[in-house]
Amino acid sequence: MKLKTIKAPNTYLLIFSIIIVTAVLTWMIPSGEYNRTEMDGRSVVVPGSYQPVESNPQGIWAILKAPIRGFTDESAALIVGFVLIVGGVFAVLEKTKAIDAAIKAIVKAHARSPLIELLFIPIFMVIFSLGGGSFGMGEEVIPFILIFVPLSLALGYDSIVGVAIPFVGAGAGFAGAFLNPFTIGIAQQIADLPLFSGIVYRLTCWLICTAVAIAFVMLYAFKIRKSPPKSLTFDLDEEKRKNLHVENSENFQGIERRHKFALWTFAAGMIGMIFGVLKYQWYIEEICAVFFLTGIIIGIVGRLSVREFSDAFVAGSKDMVGTALIIILARGILIITEDGRIIDTMLNALAGSIQNLHPIVSSQAMFVIHSIINFFVPSGSAKAALTMPIMVPLADLVGVTRQTAVLAFQFGDGFSNMIIPTSGITMGVLSLSGISWEKWAKWLLPLEVIFLVIGFLLLIPPFLTGW
Repeated sequence: MKLKTIKAPNTYLLIFSIIIVTAVLTWMIPSGEYNRTEMDGRSVVVPGSYQPVESNPQGIWAILKAPIRGFTDESAALIVGFVLIVGGVFAVLEKTKAIDAAIKAIVKAHARSPLIELLFIPIFMVIFSLGGGSFGMGEEVIPFILIFVPLSLALGYDSIVGVAIPFVGAGAGFAGAFLNPFTIGIAQQIADLPLFSGIVYRLTCWLICTAVAIAFVMLYAFKIRKSPPKSLTFDLDEEKRKNLHVENSENFQGIERRHKFALWTFAAGMIGMIFGVLKYQWYIEEICAVFFLTGIIIGIVGRLSVREFSDAFVAGSKDMVGTALIIILARGILIITEDGRIIDTMLNALAGSIQNLHPIVSSQAMFVIHSIINFFVPSGSAKAALTMPIMVPLADLVGVTRQTAVLAFQFGDGFSNMIIPTSGITMGVLSLSGISWEKWAKWLLPLEVIFLVIGFLLLIPPFLTGW
């Protein structure tokens, strides 16, 4: 199945509207800044150093420049490059017909075994949740969207299920992480806590978050399989199914050798990517290099000519242009807030509002504050450097343990990541699947409310036990 980016003008309009609203806020919210200092090569704020600065409201010119500045921003540019290379590699893999063969094999096994049918969603969601909980799986989810959306359609589910299995699976694990070096590691370092301490309770949080996510997705998936028109993406999926090639899966005789080689090459590339992230702290540049090398080898073992490889790669990258536009627009929102100097002002006001609350309520308020700040600063590591130097002394002041403050940060950073339109990863994933943000938010909002309640509840035992 060829998953071309579906035009979603409402999503583009939504993000650009947020840029405009954010620019308006720079005229209404006073500018202010914290002093910064270096900590292990990372810029962190100095607690108690907030001071008003000269206002710098963002006007029409800044709004119009936001998209191109989002494109030239280093973080956004890396993600855009990653998306383009992923699109090219998957087009090459698709050209070998290996994906079609794999889908037919899974569909056939799924139809013949009730156990496989029952365990398909839980097993894969646990795998992705482990990725989110251990090494902070984020951008790495993007390629799997191109596999699980057509696979879910072939199994009788919808595009939302295809996105939810890898994305919500990894997101739930990320929020309930037990080892994530990019969030827990940095936050605990700033809080002067032993690295990855408190892992037993974090594992409990991970299990609960993962179980809730699986249950939510499975209930929806079985409802859609029983009654497809109830899907929020029914019309879109009907068009996609026209390009699926699984009609004869019952007569499927097995995966050909060259298809097996291509699939094993892809699997080896994924394993190598995960190993590099865990062992050598690889980031997007290294991951892109692995993907590109994987694509070249797939082309060779898949017996593609040089012309077939290059044409497929270019066509796949072209299909990702809409996704790239969404990513750079989302980054433009952060640029507006940074230039308008309003993020520190909001953080200072929010932090000051919890000083007189009960410790349990204070920790829950920290969770909410991090969720709000996450809208403007989706990066977990950047947010840790921004908020934790303020939240740690504040936690000491109000009677919240530092481990609990880190957990509140972790929940606030993780749960909302799956729905905020300012996250380049979230919007990129949705664009790849063709799902508009509005439909995704409508589907995911009940789960977000459940996660909000779970987060509040999981912040109570740490106070009662002195964790």
